[in-house]
Amino acid sequence: MTYSFELPLLVLLILTAGGAILVKDLISAVLILGSYSFFLALIWAWLGAADVAFVEAVVGAGLATVFFLLTLFRTAPDDTRIRRPRPPVVVVVALPLLGMLLLYAASDLPSFGDPASPASTHVSPHYLENSVADTLTPNVVTSVLMDYRALDTLIETVVVFTSGIACWLLLRRDPE
Repeated sequence: MTYSFELPLLVLLILTAGGAILVKDLISAVLILGSYSFFLALIWAWLGAADVAFVEAVVGAGLATVFFLLTLFRTAPDDTRIRRPRPPVVVVVALPLLGMLLLYAASDLPSFGDPASPASTHVSPHYLENSVADTLTPNVVTSVLMDYRALDTLIETVVVFTSGIACWLLLRRDPE
């Protein structure tokens, strides 16, 4: 099933990523990265990952953009200009080659939505069949996040908490 909006959305995602790299001002880069996060949230929602889309919209497009802008507004205007040296020739040659290698390797991945993929034949059936019995939770997503993968969720929560504390420490006002 093809959608008329998937190709323009992916093109917008690539253009915003490239634009954030090429601009010469940090404030412009932050605003472009905020739009990149918004387009990425739309892609996650299109793929059916509403939870990831919500987190990307709130954290990526919302909070990160606000924190970056608050930090930049507290700096001198001259410090928001980006001064880039020319990239080494090795990087200019190696990165496109790496990109082509990754695209070649991606051709071996199962098709999107393939019912014969390992995730669909091994892990998902176990979660769907045993989640209520193992966790006493009728919501499979909740049982996966909070029971089967609780340590992973705890570590992600610690990372987000640590990032929040770091932002607070950076943005707090010194008593004058």
